[in-house]
Amino acid sequence: MGEGVRRLRPPNNTLDERAVVWWRAQCLLATLIPVAVLVALGVFIAPARGWLLGAAAVLAVLGLACTALIPRWWFTVHRWEVTDEAVYVRTGFFRQEWRIAPMSRIQTVDTVRGPLEQLFKLSTVIVTTASSKGAVHIRGLDHELAAGLAERLTHITQATPGDAT
Repeated sequence: MGEGVRRLRPPNNTLDERAVVWWRAQCLLATLIPVAVLVALGVFIAPARGWLLGAAAVLAVLGLACTALIPRWWFTVHRWEVTDEAVYVRTGFFRQEWRIAPMSRIQTVDTVRGPLEQLFKLSTVIVTTASSKGAVHIRGLDHELAAGLAERLTHITQATPGDAT
């Protein structure tokens, strides 16, 4: 391999452990709402009761299995890192995606906190770039860390010359 070639390494930082509970809450809500609708319909529509309650039971089992297993798996593969040159994010579990946003291409840095994120004291940092792929999201960060990261990115990007392309 050439001397000037650098291999892409996984980003160093993991998300906050509370992200697992946050994702589990999201999965649980995504399961409970349709299960509740199916159960309510099963109670009120006698001719379809059997298949509606059966579908609710299958959905509940699958949803609870996903709630228990998938968020921990997500936590093991989601990584992020910020250097003076770029923001690195790796997401996904079946289809992994690596995103690199050079500092010279960053246009805006935002933090977002949905209701569940607020409950778990988490935030998402959104780094908008000139990429057609869209913004880079770092989800599941401690709120204070996210605020500090947004401030750090703002300072780095202000000090970085823009891309001439």
